[in-house]
Amino acid sequence: MNNMEIRDVQQTDFPAIAEIYQPHVLNGTATFEETPPSPETMAERHDALRASGHFWICAEIDGTLAGYAYTTQHKARSAYRYTAEDSIYLAPEHSGKGIGTCLLTEVIARCRGLGFREMIAVIGDSGNSGSIGLHRKLGFRHIGTADGIGWKFGRPLDVVYMQRSLMAPGPET
Repeated sequence: MNNMEIRDVQQTDFPAIAEIYQPHVLNGTATFEETPPSPETMAERHDALRASGHFWICAEIDGTLAGYAYTTQHKARSAYRYTAEDSIYLAPEHSGKGIGTCLLTEVIARCRGLGFREMIAVIGDSGNSGSIGLHRKLGFRHIGTADGIGWKFGRPLDVVYMQRSLMAPGPET
């Protein structure tokens, strides 16, 4: 995409980020969150992650946010400090256009540069073929599925776990 820029999230982006995330919360199963957070809550989450050494990036097309991605430490214990967990959300109208690939490619590169050794994808809903396919395309492998551990829209949902080593080159596009 010639007119797309991948950049760090800025404080002024949080209304658009909350707007992108809202349909995923209200209508989707990629997140198990059930109440859409406010832009202020998203900004607080951003600030906490930045303080812990992680980052948020976004894809901007012609001045409009099309999606965003961020990393967290996989678990709170210090032994996990070299393992990053990624999250990616796209505006519905931008799904399937390669934006997720661009965001995840940048996330992988930044994680490598920050000295992370492994990445984990924790994917809500085993039927989330878009996210599973994206992660597989960029070198993640399936390491397990937790059956029915989430509950949303009156039904149980699985969580798919995928992992990618950052120690060796992978299939970045």
